[in-house]
Amino acid sequence: MLSSLPEEPGVYRYFDEANTIIYIGKAKNLKNRVNSYFSNLKNHDTKTRKLVSQIRRVEFTIVHSEFDALLLENTLIKQFQPKYNILLRDDKTYPFICLTKEHFPRLITSRRIDHQIGTYFGPFANPKSMHALLELLHQLYPLRTCALALKPGNIEQGKFKVCLEYHIGNCKGPCEGLQSESTYLEYIDSVTQILKGHFQKPKQYFVEKMNEASARLAFEVAQEMKEKWELLENYQARSTVVNPAIHDVDVFSMVADDSLAYINFMKVINGTITQSQTWEVKKKLNEDEAELLTMLIWEKRDQFQSEAKEILTNIPMAIEFKGVKNTVPVMSDKKKLLDMSLKNVLYFRKEKADRKAAEESGGDRKMRVMLTLKNDLRLSTLPKHIECFDNSNLQGTNPVSAMVCFLQGVPAKKEYRLFTPKTVVGPDDFTTMREVVARRYTRLVEEESDLPDLIIIDGGKGQLSAACEALKSIGLYGKIPVIGIAKRLEEIYFPEDTLPLYIDKKSESLKLIQQLRDEAHRFGITAHRNKRSKHFIVSQLEELEGIGKLTAQKLLKHFGTIRNMFDAPVEELEKVVGKAKTPQLRVQIKRWLDEKN
Repeated sequence: MLSSLPEEPGVYRYFDEANTIIYIGKAKNLKNRVNSYFSNLKNHDTKTRKLVSQIRRVEFTIVHSEFDALLLENTLIKQFQPKYNILLRDDKTYPFICLTKEHFPRLITSRRIDHQIGTYFGPFANPKSMHALLELLHQLYPLRTCALALKPGNIEQGKFKVCLEYHIGNCKGPCEGLQSESTYLEYIDSVTQILKGHFQKPKQYFVEKMNEASARLAFEVAQEMKEKWELLENYQARSTVVNPAIHDVDVFSMVADDSLAYINFMKVINGTITQSQTWEVKKKLNEDEAELLTMLIWEKRDQFQSEAKEILTNIPMAIEFKGVKNTVPVMSDKKKLLDMSLKNVLYFRKEKADRKAAEESGGDRKMRVMLTLKNDLRLSTLPKHIECFDNSNLQGTNPVSAMVCFLQGVPAKKEYRLFTPKTVVGPDDFTTMREVVARRYTRLVEEESDLPDLIIIDGGKGQLSAACEALKSIGLYGKIPVIGIAKRLEEIYFPEDTLPLYIDKKSESLKLIQQLRDEAHRFGITAHRNKRSKHFIVSQLEELEGIGKLTAQKLLKHFGTIRNMFDAPVEELEKVVGKAKTPQLRVQIKRWLDEKN
């Protein structure tokens, strides 16, 4: 049988004594590849020798090329799932956005793929970014959210009535025939472009509509188009930009050991990373790394519906894909992009190993999380003392900056601090961050207090750079580790490093960073609201005759609210404003309260 095998490309299948397929492989030369399993058995590893001992029958299929063999192998492995093959299952861990196949298509989310229902985009490793994208699309386009069967016959028969979404302007009422399907499908075409990461065409559409409206003096329409363009521009700006000259490439990097392979995939469109995912594959046999990577690349490109004409890899692919160029860059921005992918793979592998070691050894969870964070961020010491900064200046008024402190992995609320910017006018996040970081650590140095093991800045490269400038100004730069966390993709930025780190979304260390960031945001927002409320009360008190700003602040500090002032005994009011002002003040407060009620 082995001697009669053809010297052609194809796929072979091994059967055991129960006539079950136990392994499926591809080959450029079927005869040479299959014979290699049965010759020189001593040179094979234990798993391969065990496979060979169970083979009772061989079947093969001849195809035109090695690329066709890859496609057939992929399909058969999914169908039969042999025990010695790496199983190429659909990723059901992460959600997808589905554009339904129906009249007036809808956008829905799903963790299961059924191509009969619609076209899928994703998966999204971060569900928050998926929901942010969905919210953006519904702000840009009046897409229906109902599940009505909007077939032409149903609409013509008047089976449906418009709902609240129509009345508040979120839908154009296709259920009552108030919007044509052709117009609706124009929106869907733009939505599809955005979901694929192509922003230029939709942005150009809004610019053209804005100019058209301006030309006919329809300024409200022009303003609406401008706001939609800005929404799209701001969303795109929050993505990780690597180089606008890199138009459309897929980046794959892989590192492997005896039993596991770790792979990172990054999708880059118009210089922007639109998708990033790192995962682990358990090796069944001593798979060739190039062939394993090639199979996984095909699987991920199919899953992400990638049409990129260039693939960057750290290992040359075993097979060339039709119409696609494979590059192993050695210099330029493409090399930096590949290095970024490799960095994510190596951190993912290290984080997995550390988590496994911590679980096997048991021990304190807080200590385990801090150890993981130390390894993820390449810290020299355990981050027992972490401080995180966030700015809050809603609508540009009453700006405050919050600093929260975690000791041994838990909030230390007595150490929280609030800062009111002294040198900043208006909502300037960068200058504010520079000021408050400098004030915080200048004081710690002067008081000879303990410095933190890690500083976290809520924001991307801009806020991080401002914090680094502050640390440089007081001679602490390089002495305290500092990182920034950007909101959209939860990427981690290091000083003087343009390429961010994407920690595994399930990692305990990322969850700790997120907890610090969210706590700083909560603390800052609460203080901001209190400050606005106090400012409002002081302003109200200043309206009363004979009450200046200083007296108003004293009253607020002592009583808290105007109602408390009115209910307080006369003697208590006299202590704050004096006997002369008290009678008139009580009359004015009563009149003011009566007017408000």
